[in-house]
Amino acid sequence: MLTLARRVEVELSAALVPLDLTVSKLGLLGHIAGVPGASFSDLARMSGITVQTVHAAVKGLVKAGLVRDRTARAGSASTIEITDAGGRLLQAAQEVVAQVDERLFGAEADPIQRRLGEAVVAAFRETFDPKDD
Repeated sequence: MLTLARRVEVELSAALVPLDLTVSKLGLLGHIAGVPGASFSDLARMSGITVQTVHAAVKGLVKAGLVRDRTARAGSASTIEITDAGGRLLQAAQEVVAQVDERLFGAEADPIQRRLGEAVVAAFRETFDPKDD
C-alpha cells in the first residue's frame, strides 16, 4: 500500500508541474474553493499543516492571482476566496488528476491497483453517504 501511495504521489506531482502546482497547493486551492469563508485555522486543519504555513501559501496564491484575501485588517477574520484565474487553474488540475487516476486505476491499470482503487472509493462512499444523515 505504501508503494502504491508513493507512486500516486510521484505521478500526480509530475503531472501538476506544467500547471506550476504542487499537490499541497492544489489541496489548499481546492479547500479555499470548496469551503467559502474558511479561516486560516480551518485551512490548516483541513490541509494538515500549520497556520503559519497556510499564511505563507495563501500569500503565494494571492501573489499569483489565484485567490483573494479580503482581510479587513490584521487580527480580523479573513475572507479568502478563489479568483477566476484560480478557478480555471483548479479545473485544469482536476482534469490532470482524473488523467492520473485513470492511468493508475482505470481499465488499463494493473488489476490489483484497480481493486485497491475501487475499495478506497467504496470506503469513502460508505463513510460519507448522505443517506446516513
